[in-house]
Amino acid sequence: MTDLVNYQLDGKIATITLQNGKVNAMSPDHIAAINDALDKAEQDKAVVMIVGQPGIFSAGFDLKVFQADAVAGVEMVKAGSLLCRRLLAFPMPVVGVCTGHAIAQGCFTLMACDYRIGVDGPFQLGLSEVKIGMTMHHFGIELPRARLTPSFFQTAVNNAQMYSPEEAVQGGFLDKIVPADELMKAALDEAKRLADLNLHAHKATKLKMRAGLLKTIDEAIEQDYKEQMAALNK
Repeated sequence: MTDLVNYQLDGKIATITLQNGKVNAMSPDHIAAINDALDKAEQDKAVVMIVGQPGIFSAGFDLKVFQADAVAGVEMVKAGSLLCRRLLAFPMPVVGVCTGHAIAQGCFTLMACDYRIGVDGPFQLGLSEVKIGMTMHHFGIELPRARLTPSFFQTAVNNAQMYSPEEAVQGGFLDKIVPADELMKAALDEAKRLADLNLHAHKATKLKMRAGLLKTIDEAIEQDYKEQMAALNK
């Protein structure tokens, strides 16, 4: 693949490891590299594991892009939302492997996976947008609305609350946490279990159960892009 991700296929399991600097900032190039890896996994008909680096899954979008070019920032947000949309409808099961901190777009990416397993430890997960002065975009409201518990939806989206891995399980960011030395084995065990499903039934059921969410997200992404571009042209 590229230096931004590593793609490894082992039997029925494709591992996509994020490796963009110290915090796995999701730049436009990084998002494109993830999509390229997903293309490969789709061709290989493989269950996907998306894995961070030790101590960090992703700290979110590359803020330098926002600072350098406002239009590029809008395009990056759209690309990140479309990546999550793709994961929600991906034809094969997707396991998010949270190796540490997960902030903003890092959390959105996890929320778009079919199963999320994280490492226990002194890490934080959450949506920091409001804290850093960004009004949450429509997509950033609708995906958490679907994946988080009602009380965590309020505190995560509007209050920018950060959570420990244990709290993240309670709220719906993660499905399970394990000690660091057990993380990859536990993730692989779940990926193998998912690989043994009837994958045609998995795909059809996923699309059926998420049909309403996907429609809402498509509308949200379109609305976000129009509003953000209009704001730049004022």
